[in-house]
Amino acid sequence: MRMCSIASGSSGNCIYVGSHKTHILIDTGISKKRIEEGLKELDIKGEELDGILITHEHSDHIQGLGVFSRKYEIPIYATQGTIKGIQGYSRLGSMPEGLFHIIHNDEIFRLGDIMINPFAISHDANEPSGYRLECGDKSVAVVTDLGIYDEYIVSKLQNLDAVLLEANHDLHMLEVGPYPYALKRRVMGDRGHLSNELSGRLLCDILHDNLKHIILGHLSKENNYESLAYETVKLEVTLGDNIYQGDDLNMAVAKRDRISEIITI
Repeated sequence: MRMCSIASGSSGNCIYVGSHKTHILIDTGISKKRIEEGLKELDIKGEELDGILITHEHSDHIQGLGVFSRKYEIPIYATQGTIKGIQGYSRLGSMPEGLFHIIHNDEIFRLGDIMINPFAISHDANEPSGYRLECGDKSVAVVTDLGIYDEYIVSKLQNLDAVLLEANHDLHMLEVGPYPYALKRRVMGDRGHLSNELSGRLLCDILHDNLKHIILGHLSKENNYESLAYETVKLEVTLGDNIYQGDDLNMAVAKRDRISEIITI
């Protein structure tokens, strides 16, 4: 399997996961041009994609979907609530017939040789999902845009080989930053976004010897920066109730404006 972030941040998200036979995008929250440029670095053409998985209907996850889908007519997979939200997006435009496919959280389905396990996340969207993808004995997950996590989330993220995990904001930066009070409460709330600290604590619950690749994603442009997210998550692991130290981690931070290192598992 291969995995990389084409873009990740509060301004736009697009993740690639694939095998030798199957190519999947998770979210298309950037322009068609940027998606195509990212795929080119992976030596993949748009028409070679087998599917697009959408986590939820917020614009930073779907703003490129209409233009990209009209060009390549790639099947789109999302929950019924998310599809309803996408269809209500003012910038979507007219979509070709039959592109949308309803999936259900906790019901596994297959695209090519990849098994996909969507799971419910806590976010202020219609029916949002995280995704676990497995090919053979290898598995990766993409989990962003969740205000809280619980044992259900932890159970979905066990025994991974790689994970892209949200580290959205630094609490202090958010508290003293420029956001209006209501928006601050939303981001911090149970249906908002994971802070750096909570990201580190969730990571503590899913670490094991074979989790070789960790990407921190969906960083806020206003309330975080890369080195702070990286060091805070490392510190949470070091201080956490586990056998690992922050320096043990093979961890990177996804860029908002360019493709990440391509992870091969």
